Amino acid sequence: MRLYVCSYSSFWLLRKRRKSEENLEPFEAYSRLSKHRSCWKHMLASLYSNGKKINKQQAAEFWRYNSIPQCFLGTFPSRKRSKRRKHECRIARVIKEKKRLDSREFDRYFHRNLWRSFSEDKRTSFTYLDSLWFYWYMKASSKGKVLTWIKRKQIFLKKYVLVPIVCWGHWSLLIFCHLGESFESKARTPCMLLLDSLEMANPRRLEPDIRKFVLDIYRSEGRDENKKLIYKIPFLVPKVPQQSNGEDCGIYVLYFINLFVKEAPEDFSIKDYPYFMNQHWFSPQCMDNFFAELDLFGK
Repeated sequence: MRLYVCSYSSFWLLRKRRKSEENLEPFEAYSRLSKHRSCWKHMLASLYSNGKKINKQQAAEFWRYNSIPQCFLGTFPSRKRSKRRKHECRIARVIKEKKRLDSREFDRYFHRNLWRSFSEDKRTSFTYLDSLWFYWYMKASSKGKVLTWIKRKQIFLKKYVLVPIVCWGHWSLLIFCHLGESFESKARTPCMLLLDSLEMANPRRLEPDIRKFVLDIYRSEGRDENKKLIYKIPFLVPKVPQQSNGEDCGIYVLYFINLFVKEAPEDFSIKDYPYFMNQHWFSPQCMDNFFAELDLFGK
């Protein structure tokens, strides 16, 4: 519905421009007016703009509603609130209410905020997979598509590959290190890290499926490494700070990514494992600061 700010005289100018001869009964006009959420002038203009004709006497009847408080629609500048802004507020609300982060919120924050905050050098050394790719890989109907998407990522040219995993309603972070390097290398050891903020959930239960996942990635890339060698890639689960409830796993994974990208060594070696990844990796205060950043992101 179009809304016009009009006066009594401008109304009659509009009337002369119309060709429709359809009459509008007063009670119908008043009925519409009573349901209008703005002011009587806007309602009058909208009736006429929709092709409804009223005579001068009926217009005068409308004019009696002059005592109704005026509408300020169009007086103050405003703009439509962006979809991104709405989503950002949703992220803040999820954190404030201690709700579990879903995959859409996770991906939006990761792509639009966290990943862009890293330097160009870091983004050259790292790459990432979508948070649902592992979940879809587990489904036979979509396994081939997922492997095709991963192939486009050229993960064997990267030092590190971040693989957020959401499985059985729980988030964890899988990291591939130097998969493109020789298995004989000591300075750049091909290995896998699984960071889980809920150790009681037994993160190693994912190992068989992760190893199949890695084997299929090697095969889809046409690599020469055989199955036996691939299954010998070290699968490491460092002891990291633990969440205090059942809802913060997604936030912890985002924070793991944030810290690992910033602190990861140029060359990851098994002999120096676990590096910075331990139970005292970060303090509760650091985690609170990160929550605050997420809160600000939604304001």
